[in-house]
Amino acid sequence: MKKLVLLGLGISFLAFSCKTAANLNVDKAMKTAESQLNYSLKLHPDKTTYPRSINPDGSTFLVPSRDWTSGFYPGSMWYMYSYTNDQSWADTAAARNAGLESVKFNTHTHDLGFVLYCSFGNGLKLTENPEYAQILLQGAQTLIKRFDPKIGSIRSWDFAPWEYPVIIDNMMNLEMLFWATKYSGDSTFYDIAVKHADTSMKNHFRADYSSYHVVDYDTLTGGIKAKKTHQGYSDESAWSRGQAWGLYGFTMMYRETGDEKYLDLAEKIAAFILNHPNLPEDMVPYWDFNAPNIPNAPRDASAAAITASALLELGRYSKTGSTYFDAAEKILISLSSPAYLAKPNTNQGFILMHSTGHLPKDSEIDTAINYADYYYLEALLRYKMLNQ
Repeated sequence: MKKLVLLGLGISFLAFSCKTAANLNVDKAMKTAESQLNYSLKLHPDKTTYPRSINPDGSTFLVPSRDWTSGFYPGSMWYMYSYTNDQSWADTAAARNAGLESVKFNTHTHDLGFVLYCSFGNGLKLTENPEYAQILLQGAQTLIKRFDPKIGSIRSWDFAPWEYPVIIDNMMNLEMLFWATKYSGDSTFYDIAVKHADTSMKNHFRADYSSYHVVDYDTLTGGIKAKKTHQGYSDESAWSRGQAWGLYGFTMMYRETGDEKYLDLAEKIAAFILNHPNLPEDMVPYWDFNAPNIPNAPRDASAAAITASALLELGRYSKTGSTYFDAAEKILISLSSPAYLAKPNTNQGFILMHSTGHLPKDSEIDTAINYADYYYLEALLRYKMLNQ
């Protein structure tokens, strides 16, 4: 079987060794995940729409290619191909990728990294298809058109009431820019990624290293107009998935630059998450660390999966790596239990249950969401690589 491949991570990932928990059976979890993906494909044969979550009536919420979550579905299939070496998964992923190509020209979203790098990026790593490289390069060229040098950030949303909003999620789209510099030799992509990260580092974080969701900037002066938490409980609360995006994003920044300031910040974000008094015993956070109805607040398995994947990488770089590995292991044990892992042929083919998308908008509450599945698979593969 070929070596497992993950975006941005090469052979050096194997240098960090760890123990194996007897009660985390990666192969069993992956078998369940494969069964669910196959079930999903039977339910949703249309290659132009992508299962995102489950509607309140129990039906699947399907989205078009322009939706920010569309790349996670084929991305999960690429991860399954990485794990199984079954060519049918590569063929299926490639077929689902095809409907996303037009997104490379979409100048109206910052989520090109999510859409293109999770799909074509994984495909490129596993197949070395030169067409995928050209799609990614065009996507990177499109993404940097949203960069304003006066503000020092890539704009996130284009809708009111924001003037120039930048969300912590945007850190996740920078990885494609680093790839673009390595592929093209053009340092512009790298420089913009670093500037965006530095601006976010300066303006998004509170004294306790929790993160605001949104920083809105003045386009004339470049100054800050407001700091908000749009998808969390309140502006000063710690929206759980936002904390996970920050942890993952700044860990990636250290990998790509080697700059210790990013590692230091990632460790401080991890400390906020792991030491928070409202983190449940099973390590799957409530949708917001400051939700008023804890312990009866909805959980967010997606935040847990993103955090686990990030912690496994952070453990490679930190002097206290075993702490992060142990925490990630506990999260994965919980997510792989019947409390969160769906039974085969249920859950509309999604792998995990109990994620929360946008509770203040009454959207995707305590349900399955495709990015939870994607980062869960990524975390399982990272864990398996560490134990080879």
